[in-house]
Amino acid sequence: MDTIALQARRVDGPLVPTTIHRRELRADDVDIRVSFCGVCHSDLHALHTPATDGEEFALVPGHEFVGDVVRVGAAVTSFAPGDAVAVGNIVDSCGQCRMCRAGQENFCEEFPTLTYGGADRVDGSPTMGAYSGRYVAKERFVYRRPVSLDPAAVAPLMCAGITVWEPLRAAGVGPGTRLGVVGLGGLGHLAVRLGRALGADVTVFTTTPAKANDARALGAQHVVVSTDPDAMRQSRGTLDVVLDTVAVEHDLSGVLATLDLDGILYSLGYLGPVTIDALELLVGRKRLSSGGSGGHRRTQELLDFCAEHGITADVEVVPAADVASALTRLASNDVRYRFVLDLRGIDEALELD
Repeated sequence: MDTIALQARRVDGPLVPTTIHRRELRADDVDIRVSFCGVCHSDLHALHTPATDGEEFALVPGHEFVGDVVRVGAAVTSFAPGDAVAVGNIVDSCGQCRMCRAGQENFCEEFPTLTYGGADRVDGSPTMGAYSGRYVAKERFVYRRPVSLDPAAVAPLMCAGITVWEPLRAAGVGPGTRLGVVGLGGLGHLAVRLGRALGADVTVFTTTPAKANDARALGAQHVVVSTDPDAMRQSRGTLDVVLDTVAVEHDLSGVLATLDLDGILYSLGYLGPVTIDALELLVGRKRLSSGGSGGHRRTQELLDFCAEHGITADVEVVPAADVASALTRLASNDVRYRFVLDLRGIDEALELD
């Protein structure tokens, strides 16, 4: 099956409409007509990262998307044509390791197959993302999308949302939890909304005083400007759980200082080497952890929770033709809080040209 996709043929190259081939349906496959796809910082990173030696650079980004089922394979039982669905950044895993058996396919010991930039586990072909008209995915990694929610605003839940949801659940965040959220971007604004819906008392840390009103509008009860030394001193030892969603390298010692006895810090935004003061971990028996994406159980749980509480991402929807502008603005953090590409009719529109 052929479909139109926005593909880059070289590092730092433009995304141009290109015909790509999606595999024929296997027994457990779902064929999805893509309607909306979020634009993630991971997409920017991938577009600027050279291919492995000897491999051709041919990248179609997009790993948080929603759409509707067109066809299903012979063995599919969970979906039928016309169903509203969503897919995240994992489309397969080994299914056999202890992580997969525990429902944590995101930690697959053989590494999960990514929605783009990965290799199909059956034929070895490269996976191509959802900046496209159609996507074929394994049933296990397709999720029921709540039809009560704006589909464009659901798309970022499949990456930004699940990235903060798993640690929230792992830490048992609920009524009485003092939750800190560092950064108020794509991940951070969803962490605030989800934390409040779970019953936590939420404090937002931001370097930008102008974001205080935004943080409170999202549900935060407290806002700390992290560049204010007095405010940071007053916040020492006041929190049980902190989600750090800042996407650039920074010193975590100041954040660790905000934790109370046995508090835990999840570093979610920046996944490179981090700098900490070991004494900040020692004093108070604090813990440093991380997380990424989510397994099947938690991902569907997130979507169901969001449907129950009316939670979606704040998005700016842009036409697929404006993808270059969206990426440029994203690189400058000029978005509140997530760009989403409108891919409806991309195949038909380009076939008419």
